[in-house]
Amino acid sequence: MNKQQLDQDEQALLDAFEADEFESDLTDERKAYLSEAAETVFKKDKRINIRISSRDLAALQRRALEEGLPYQTLVASVLHKYVSGSLRDLSTTKSPG
Repeated sequence: MNKQQLDQDEQALLDAFEADEFESDLTDERKAYLSEAAETVFKKDKRINIRISSRDLAALQRRALEEGLPYQTLVASVLHKYVSGSLRDLSTTKSPG
């Protein structure tokens, strides 16, 4: 197995994490706020139907299985990231040469 080398700070963080030395500072109020914000942002109130190749669907289902989520959730996530600007088509930004 090819184990990645960690620098001293990274190893200290990993050791502290594995020793369960971290404690969340997430308050109930902040948790409620984040939960409400997530529900608002990710509310699915519209349905679409699309046709894609069986090969692409199989690949989506495989990737979703690897990520541990339903494939429709993966598709919705990818579309959301694209329209919000956090997912970009690299082929349109490559410079020639």
